[in-house]
Amino acid sequence: MSGLQAIRYSRGKLEVLDQLKLPHEHHYDEVSTSEEAFDSIKSMRVRGAPAIAIVAALAHGVELHNGSCKASTADETISYIDSRLDYLKQSRPTAVDLTNAITHLKTTVRAVDVSGKEKDASGRDAIINAYIAAAEEIFQKDTETNLLIGEHGSKWLLQNAPTKSADGKVSVLTHCNTGSLATSGHGTALGIIRSLHSAGNLHHAFCTETRPYNQGSRLTAFELVYEKIPSTLITDSMAGALFALKKAEKNIAAVIVGADRVVRNGDTANKIGTYSLAVLARYHGVKFIVAAPTTSIDLHTETGAGIKIEERKSEELTQISGAVVGKDGKVDISRTERVATAHQGIDVWNPAFDVTPAELIDAVVTERGVVVKGNDGSFDFKDIMPERWATIVGE
Repeated sequence: MSGLQAIRYSRGKLEVLDQLKLPHEHHYDEVSTSEEAFDSIKSMRVRGAPAIAIVAALAHGVELHNGSCKASTADETISYIDSRLDYLKQSRPTAVDLTNAITHLKTTVRAVDVSGKEKDASGRDAIINAYIAAAEEIFQKDTETNLLIGEHGSKWLLQNAPTKSADGKVSVLTHCNTGSLATSGHGTALGIIRSLHSAGNLHHAFCTETRPYNQGSRLTAFELVYEKIPSTLITDSMAGALFALKKAEKNIAAVIVGADRVVRNGDTANKIGTYSLAVLARYHGVKFIVAAPTTSIDLHTETGAGIKIEERKSEELTQISGAVVGKDGKVDISRTERVATAHQGIDVWNPAFDVTPAELIDAVVTERGVVVKGNDGSFDFKDIMPERWATIVGE
């Protein structure tokens, strides 16, 4: 388990690490309202599908704990909770973990038995306490989920690696940030890398810088160095050359990525640039693995064509902020500057995600096991989530 924490929580208090200030500065924002959570998520001070869901759920729990709900009946309490969750849902529309968490929380508050207490404060309090407990459980379960993803994914890769070193080790490439900073701890794709490393089965980890927000260079590189995992940073456009020139030498066996949404057939929305890596991996005979909790699987959406892709503002592509490097070559974290990296008059298209077709994915690793493609080239998630499948798909 990593010692890094993106989220610090105790009942009534939530602190979120401002990831825009990494890797040079550690600063936690206190988040005590849904509005503050919305801003933290929308601005990407917190990011990663699991972490987004956790922060949204806990933030509303904190404001409930601190007396934000003035309802006098059970029905009014549920309506208030619904309104706050619906508001939070709009903060980042592509990541399905947030939607799934909200659905679960709404179901939870409706299941509270308030018989005989519908019109008084005790019914309201019972609903609020049930909500807070459910939000805290989402937080706690995420770490357990990540450890299982790491275990299942590392085992599958070692059994199916197209190349290994003489001592049985593999190298991998990862994209964006899917570690402790994107979850409650350990991580999904980076969790598999951590598990490989801790068991002595990782030769080397490569990470892309992940333009335009540089989650790879700012966050994943930071986590890899922090954990003392042997690693190298490359630009996104170097991946093809890496596979062509270094696959045999470094025993590059897989690209491992996370997911913001995996739909019913296995098509996967993830950070922009993921699709390109999948195409390159297929050409070069490198396995392509998606690591995602079952909360990231969207059974309602049949194919990737139904995924809404968030588009971000142009300044994220044409400007960049960072700590100032002095003439002596040292980073001065007390000084931050924003600079233009492109002509400010150029039109910009800045989708935050792309969709990788299921046919380019070799395995989807979840906390309940590894799912591989069927003969028709799509994934069948029925066996790992039978209850949800029966409810939503009905087959």
